[in-house]
Amino acid sequence: MRDRFWRRFVNRESVTYIIFGVLTTAVDWVSYTVLRRLGTDYRVATALSWAAAVLFAFVTNKLVVFRSFEMRPGLVWKEFSGFVTARVATGLFTMVAMIVMVDGLHWNEYLGKVVVSAISLVLNYLFSKWFIFRKGSGKTTDAAASGRRAPNGGE
Repeated sequence: MRDRFWRRFVNRESVTYIIFGVLTTAVDWVSYTVLRRLGTDYRVATALSWAAAVLFAFVTNKLVVFRSFEMRPGLVWKEFSGFVTARVATGLFTMVAMIVMVDGLHWNEYLGKVVVSAISLVLNYLFSKWFIFRKGSGKTTDAAASGRRAPNGGE
């Protein structure tokens, strides 16, 4: 039972998603902190840091995590627009949750960022896996499954 769970949930995709999720969170937090230190209101800093993180996440999710190497403009646009739509949903959640926690509950803003980041990480993975970079839907080209080598010469 434990081995089955391990194989299902601990694999290349989930591990790389966590790694790039942490890096995406770092992009979000670093840009948020820089903007705050420059005097930007926390609401504006939240929106701008979110946008930077979304751009970083799209590229890394497409190429590294879900191995979608198809670069036809129409497909890339479809993936990007779906990705951004999902991130807008979690971005709206982030904005509302931050306002509730900081203004309403008077939490420390960084504690709010920790809570929101954890919830968003899970939601974003589910959206990406189930709706945006689905294998076998014609949306994703997995180099290993198609017998081609990835652009970096790896699997």
